[in-house]
Amino acid sequence: MHRVLRSFVLPGLGAIAALAAAGRAARLVGGDDPCEDRAVRALQDAFGHRPDDDDGASVDPLEPRELLDRVTGPLSWYSGVPQTIANGAFWCGVTWWLTRDRRGAIAPGAALALETACFVGSAALVGRPRPGGVWRPERPHATSSFPSGHTAAAVALHTTLADLLDRHGVRGARVLGPLLRYVIPGGIAFSRIYRGQHHISDVLAGVLLGRWSAAVVRRESLSP
Repeated sequence: MHRVLRSFVLPGLGAIAALAAAGRAARLVGGDDPCEDRAVRALQDAFGHRPDDDDGASVDPLEPRELLDRVTGPLSWYSGVPQTIANGAFWCGVTWWLTRDRRGAIAPGAALALETACFVGSAALVGRPRPGGVWRPERPHATSSFPSGHTAAAVALHTTLADLLDRHGVRGARVLGPLLRYVIPGGIAFSRIYRGQHHISDVLAGVLLGRWSAAVVRRESLSP
């Protein structure tokens, strides 16, 4: 219990405080309609998207979908809460089945649990509204826009999976590692911005939270 308190609980409380301070500062400096959103609106406009009158979730299924919409839609879906929970549980099971390594097997779940606790705590303290005046093809969650929980979870989980590949010397880790660490989380982060779910700074904070969560789990669960 003492180790859990020292290694996870206290650092988690510190992360919540740091994220809350950063989120409050972002709202104070940029307001709830920061200039960073102009780039998102311009990109959406370039691909023919306009803000929805009912704040999203009203896409015509017969309307032709442009390339970025077709690419970011599945990525945004993949990063959803039920999918991420199932993903984490699946990889915990796979890791245990392949390695019989108890510490390694719980690592994906531990990274997600730490990230989620920090996200929920900091989001409640920041309370930042979602971007306004943007195209949003799916309804956002009721939680604060800062930080991006989908992005944080994607980074935490996939970085931890890459760390597991490195630890066990899995063949092909040099190719799969960058895909897990950067390509998949990067695509999800972009999808959350492009689809009007988050301000750019929300996603940057989510990346930092995810990387930090994975680093804590790597140090405490995957180190020799």
